Amino acid sequence: MRKRALAFVYVLALVALVAACGSKSDQEPAVATATVTVSRDKVPIGSPLKIDYTFDVAQNAKIDGDYWVFVHVLEPDGERLWGDDHQPAVPTSQWKPGQKVHYTRTVFVPNYPYVGPAVLRIGLYSPTTSKRLTLAATEASRKEYDVAKFELQPQSENIFLIYKEGWHPAEVSSDDPNTEWQWTKKSATVSFKNPKKDGTVYLEYAARIDKFSPPQQVTVRVGDQPIGTFSAASKEKTLVTFPLTAAQLGSGDVVELAIDVDRTFTPGGSDTRELGVQVFHIFVDAK
Repeated sequence: MRKRALAFVYVLALVALVAACGSKSDQEPAVATATVTVSRDKVPIGSPLKIDYTFDVAQNAKIDGDYWVFVHVLEPDGERLWGDDHQPAVPTSQWKPGQKVHYTRTVFVPNYPYVGPAVLRIGLYSPTTSKRLTLAATEASRKEYDVAKFELQPQSENIFLIYKEGWHPAEVSSDDPNTEWQWTKKSATVSFKNPKKDGTVYLEYAARIDKFSPPQQVTVRVGDQPIGTFSAASKEKTLVTFPLTAAQLGSGDVVELAIDVDRTFTPGGSDTRELGVQVFHIFVDAK
């Protein structure tokens, strides 16, 4: 009987200790107020989504190093769809009390077999220790916070692109099956049904900057009309955008858009392909 009583007391003490630890964690002051807005309420699969992040740093904030922002997009039942973990525009070790840290990221919605409501959750975590920081926002669980909602729509809502001449076969990353790309040749074209209204061209690319000095020059054109040029100076995925007017699209039913590079390279060895730039996404958005 005495042993049972002692065991009961031990269990009570352990529960109290765990509760105290949890209480201490819950009472840690928020390092910042987090606000996130998305560019649209309805987002077709495969389309770009602009996400604005704002962190209003608390007056008493003390951050012991560089933390990453984890981003989880989930179904309402908690099933994860995709993520976009990243370092904030200003490293957290440089955040100052009272500072407002604001930046925008554009992500392309992966091709998941799901349409319907989705929730976006964020948090701050250490990639070395996995420690999470407290934020002032609606907590879902374990310092993971609900910050935005939107609806995923079928891919058929997008302007459908037909890849024509000048593209090499698609390749997939061995590290992430959601990362896919195609290399262009010296000139690569896509065609699409003319929306006959103003829009934007999104092009996410990377380049072999070690092969060229100065970097390759890329021209995006509709027919014979250049709509934008840029220097392919990044080996990481980089997004460029160009406005597209109804006048540039013309009056025809079908539009051809071309990506031209001034120089190409051959990888060497048994790989004799003529390569221009690496294209991860090309998207035409009509207003």
